[in-house]
Amino acid sequence: MTFQKDSVDSRSDNLRADITKFDTELAEDFKSQMSIAPFLSRKIVSFQGNKSKPAYNWYKYKEAYSAGLVEYFLSNYEGGTQGKVLDPFAGIGTTLFAASEQDIHADGIELLPIGQEIIQSRIMLQKGLSTNDTDKLEWWISSQPWKGYPERTPFSTFRITEGAYPSDTVESIERYRGAMHQESEKIKAILRLALLCVLESISYTRKDGQYLRWDARSGKIRPGTKPFDKGEILSFDFAIIAKLKEILSYITSHQTPITLFPILHTESNIRLFPGSCLEILPTLETESYTAIMTSPPYCNRYDYTRTYALELAMLGLKHEDVCSLRQEMLSCTVENREKDLLNICPNWEPYIDVANNQKLLNSINAYLENEKSLGRLNNNSIPRMVRGYFSEMACVIGECFRVLKPNARLFMVNDNVRYAGIGISVDLILSDIARKLGFEVEKILVVPGKKGNSSQQMGMYGRIPLRKCVYVWRRR
Repeated sequence: MTFQKDSVDSRSDNLRADITKFDTELAEDFKSQMSIAPFLSRKIVSFQGNKSKPAYNWYKYKEAYSAGLVEYFLSNYEGGTQGKVLDPFAGIGTTLFAASEQDIHADGIELLPIGQEIIQSRIMLQKGLSTNDTDKLEWWISSQPWKGYPERTPFSTFRITEGAYPSDTVESIERYRGAMHQESEKIKAILRLALLCVLESISYTRKDGQYLRWDARSGKIRPGTKPFDKGEILSFDFAIIAKLKEILSYITSHQTPITLFPILHTESNIRLFPGSCLEILPTLETESYTAIMTSPPYCNRYDYTRTYALELAMLGLKHEDVCSLRQEMLSCTVENREKDLLNICPNWEPYIDVANNQKLLNSINAYLENEKSLGRLNNNSIPRMVRGYFSEMACVIGECFRVLKPNARLFMVNDNVRYAGIGISVDLILSDIARKLGFEVEKILVVPGKKGNSSQQMGMYGRIPLRKCVYVWRRR
């Protein structure tokens, strides 16, 4: 028995040694490109940088980076402010609107309906409102027509969103939804946007990493867990009026003069492609973009269909819709099944081969499979998720190379991760894949102040910091 245990530990040690060896070699290989960038504060590479920026701060999208980050990279690299920009993981449109404000045409691809809704609403607002429209919004703020409205329009719930709001809040939401259906499509879109923006603040929940965290006042306390208090839970009336005022203030300050009729603007310089970037990227024209600025989902097990479950339910999605979305997402959660990438695009075989032959990644995959066979992973789907993530990202990178013009750059924000005690240098692996697919790796800019690994990992292995980086790759 002792011999068998020693043999098992010896294999694990050998695999760890391989990972360390290949990681060190790759870090040395990219040594001249990698540097700490003092201007890349945690604030500018996260949603925190948008907290005081009107329109960008209407909706709390924690996965976003700041508009300032987009402005910096597009302005400080040759060609960034010319031509057309692409974001294959558009989120709520930070890249698109920051580029648009610099008069740059921007295309975005977004899978999640909440992101699509916010982007489309903001595009609509860019085109201007009539005096009648703004008067109508002012009337909604002053008259609060949902109060006592006779018809209630119920909204969807999933198992994980049931009981998310106090009962009086549910009634107010349903009366608000009933009243807004009497309005024009434009006013209805603004009212729906405001509603989506306040859901978390009026609920018992808080977005917390991989899931929704529930306040103890909801009555949903798991045995053995410490009760959680999210603080003040806003009343519906207070939250929705404040949000409508915020949106109306932005509209009136960015639209002059206001007339009785909608202001005639040229077509928006933003274009949204709703759906999965794995499906849409192959349909885009070759050598058509002068820059790509994006942040893909991190390889961190976060399931955005759960994190944004309140919003997806309010938009009318059913359980089966959410399950389908989860499988369409880039593989970043343990519930993602393996995708048939060659069925999506037969031209991707060279991209997948590059990922399959990456030495550091192969060692990581072997180690995770070994830990799985020994029952030492907290979820046996982690190896499949990690393999899928890098294979799919290789296809995304290959397509990005194809659609970029020569000498154009791709800017990518991403995090390193840790599983079963080993760090996965996502920055080095993806940069190596990009290099083999034709990119020149110009810079790997490291955000100062590394973040810690997960609480579970810290408990088992201690606090081991992880890099967050912005990669700058140039299409040769």
